[in-house]
Amino acid sequence: QVELVESGGGLVQAGGSLRLSCAPSGSIFSSNVMAWYRQAPGKQRELVASITSGGITTYVASVKGRFTISRDNAKNTVYLQMNSLKPEDTAVYYCNADLRLRIGLPQLNYWGQGTQVTVSS
Repeated sequence: QVELVESGGGLVQAGGSLRLSCAPSGSIFSSNVMAWYRQAPGKQRELVASITSGGITTYVASVKGRFTISRDNAKNTVYLQMNSLKPEDTAVYYCNADLRLRIGLPQLNYWGQGTQVTVSS
């Protein structure tokens, strides 16, 4: 069973930076859209950024200019570089990806377990 494994969360002061990474736990055939979501306490989960296999990116307005999503297609890995962090960025960050595990199998959507990002003021 393949899972998405995230890393890179932690505690940082306002204005600081963190880099999140997410990759499948085992070998897969291909990945399509990969994305980062976040959920703060008492709030709904929101899409932070997404990237297609061709490199087209989208961002929620609140992170534009501060966060950068990127990917390594050879490793089916997605990254989220977070700069100029603010206390309101505090949340659990979840990786999400459309993966095809083997040739001939359907593409399915997967979630990571989440990684905590805490920004202190």
